[in-house]
Amino acid sequence: MKHLFPLAAVAALAACDDTPPQPETGAAPPPTNDDLYLVGGYRSEDDWCQLTGETAFTVNFLDHTADLVSCPTGSAAAQSLVEMQNAQQVAETGGYTVYTIPRG
Repeated sequence: MKHLFPLAAVAALAACDDTPPQPETGAAPPPTNDDLYLVGGYRSEDDWCQLTGETAFTVNFLDHTADLVSCPTGSAAAQSLVEMQNAQQVAETGGYTVYTIPRG
């Protein structure tokens, strides 16, 4: 029985550790308003960062030399987009951050 107490203490301490963020899977959450027209995954079909089409909200951000991409605000997908694609934030709306990415 003495051996169970240290194991229980270790298990309790391990439960207190922060768990690493889990990869985002499945469909991205929909924006909470109609400002964005999400066309499809930017880097892959299941990417939470979505190529973004023209709406009254996005028209001023569109540029023929760059892609407009929207990601759930604060997501790992957004972070990796900024780090890997030289994405520049231009707006936030409906739980999404909107980025412009120069075309290669």
